[in-house]
Amino acid sequence: MKKKLVKFFKSNPRTAFKNKEIAKKLKVESSEDYALLKSTIHSLFEEEFLFKKGKRYQLNQFPDSNKITGVLQLHPDGYGFVIPRKKKLEDVFIAERNIGTAFNGDTVEVVLFAKQKRKNLEGQIIKVLERKKTELTGTLQKSKSFYFIRPDNFHMQRDVYIDRSNLADAKVGDKVVVGNIEWKTSMLNPEGSVLSILGKEGTIDAIKSSIAKQFNLPLTFNRKVNDEAEKTELEISDKELSKRIDFRNENVFTIDPVDAKDFDDALSVKKLENGNLKIGVHIADVSHYVQKDSALDKQAELRGNSVYLVGAVIPMLPEKLSNGICSLVPNEDRLTFSVVFEMKDTGEVINYKISKSVIKSKRRFTYEEVQEIIDKGKGEFAEEIVLLNKIAQNLRKARIEEGSIEFFTPEIVFELDEKGKPVAVKRKEIKNSNMLVEEFMLLANKTVAQHFSTPKKSGRKKIIYRVHDKPENEKIQEFTRFIKSLGYHFKVGSFSNSGEIQKLIEQVKGSEEEAVVNELAIRSMAKAVYATKNIGHFGLGFKYYTHFTSPIRRYSDLLVHRLIFSYLNKKSGINYTVDLLSKICDHISKCERNAIDAERLSVKMKQAVFLKDKIGEEFHAVISGVAHFGIFVELTDILAEGLIRVRDLEGDFYVYDEKKYSLIGRHTKKRYRLGDKLLVKLIRVDLEKIELDFITLEESGKNNV
Repeated sequence: MKKKLVKFFKSNPRTAFKNKEIAKKLKVESSEDYALLKSTIHSLFEEEFLFKKGKRYQLNQFPDSNKITGVLQLHPDGYGFVIPRKKKLEDVFIAERNIGTAFNGDTVEVVLFAKQKRKNLEGQIIKVLERKKTELTGTLQKSKSFYFIRPDNFHMQRDVYIDRSNLADAKVGDKVVVGNIEWKTSMLNPEGSVLSILGKEGTIDAIKSSIAKQFNLPLTFNRKVNDEAEKTELEISDKELSKRIDFRNENVFTIDPVDAKDFDDALSVKKLENGNLKIGVHIADVSHYVQKDSALDKQAELRGNSVYLVGAVIPMLPEKLSNGICSLVPNEDRLTFSVVFEMKDTGEVINYKISKSVIKSKRRFTYEEVQEIIDKGKGEFAEEIVLLNKIAQNLRKARIEEGSIEFFTPEIVFELDEKGKPVAVKRKEIKNSNMLVEEFMLLANKTVAQHFSTPKKSGRKKIIYRVHDKPENEKIQEFTRFIKSLGYHFKVGSFSNSGEIQKLIEQVKGSEEEAVVNELAIRSMAKAVYATKNIGHFGLGFKYYTHFTSPIRRYSDLLVHRLIFSYLNKKSGINYTVDLLSKICDHISKCERNAIDAERLSVKMKQAVFLKDKIGEEFHAVISGVAHFGIFVELTDILAEGLIRVRDLEGDFYVYDEKKYSLIGRHTKKRYRLGDKLLVKLIRVDLEKIELDFITLEESGKNNV
């Protein structure tokens, strides 16, 4: 066994494997051989032939010298790891005292210490080779004798001093961009100059600009892009209209949030003589206005998507397109790309057609208006809306029965004053009106993907898929252990079956653990991404799925429009190779993750601003995380997350039980467990670090003694 493993790892020097993956590759099947394999791997680890990354093992290849280069990844607690350029080497631990003058993300040179048995390589940063960031954002503050900022998002753990002569008229409390940073020795703090003032801390402009800086999101469009947008032809020619299906005389309408500025999609429904229904899903034809390789196209691809912050948007396309000619506003002719279904009211699809079209929306509905029509059965286009709602409910029921998972993911809505300060926060209610739109968008996306992936339909064409892989075994086991700790029965093998996960989601519905179970289930899942190779969408239970319905705000959808139109017109795909599409998929997947992180930070910032003047107030909360240093709690009403530190849990000495997701009092046996409800008091708000601290007042959940 040892010879086999040594040969295996030497043949795969750059890859880390879990025990089960190794067993599968070496065709180890019996439980006895598997036990031998595990013990032999552990012996090789003890001998330092292997090193460990989490639960994965990799060949331990020592550096050729005591110096390496790599990228620093800082941790909020002050220490960091350098990820070596040579992928065969393990990460190098850097204690806070050894970070020197490096920022998070910098490329650095590290001198390595002597290797300690069974510990990470450790070293000291001796030189910064390249700065990832040359500018930082923070709030201007003043001590007795000097001005400084504490950088946002822990890019650097030290305050940046600013001489009075370099303030550029900034005032204390302003959110600013600081550049020209000099940091020659870790014995002194870095110094810099104010380059620009983003606004007062907590305002919409300040938060938008600060987040844009942190996540490298471009706030403005260059002249070439703006010029192209301005030259966009607003009049639709008769020649163009003649190529399209005309829906301008049909009852087409949009349904969107009350604060929406751009309208991607519209719906229509009409009864046919045979008793069936003609339902149109009409999507803004952005590809007509944004031509391949134009300045607009290159900028849209670079951005990847629009970013929706609280009270602000960083759009993918200039406003003249996103809020103007491409937006399906009422009473204006608009070019669209439609999927028109012939359906029964049960939701069964009899036939469909994918085609370019033109519409004139008769009404712009909000979700609230449509919900009132659904509830009362009265109002403008009531017959159509009630009918669409019935079909949507049937589609949803069938989708869940076929393996789609309906996660409960609570969201919040902010009410802002004229300065952008949050004056109220409430949980967003998801009602039938929201689900009505969602079901028809899912149906259109699935239909388009299936059509161009099925030889009988289109001869199978290259297309961008939205894919979602099955969860990893390690995460499955972790989630299963957690579920069992809550008293629910759930087999490890069930996680590979989306239907079984949906049963669990239904089981916890309405319970105090609902939000936590949903959140951990989502975290246990793989991330959905864009890809040219189809593996299906596990979460939705779809064999084929793409993004077609939001081309104003997602480049993926714009590109899918461009591809499928070329196929419908018997063209070759307008010169997109599979390699190029794969690169675009990787890029827009990264853009999407970046946007999600930016949007989450925006929400956390606004929550912190809202709670700043509520110190001392009490809130109902649920334990959302447990660690050796404390318990994380999520406020029930506004979903803000904060920390109760172990030092603030009085009356006992608490021990962290990782397997039971709990802190347990050594003497009283009082338990704080993931999912428990608490009554908490807010004691501290740090707007710079976006941290909330609480203390517990009483236990109202399952704190068993």
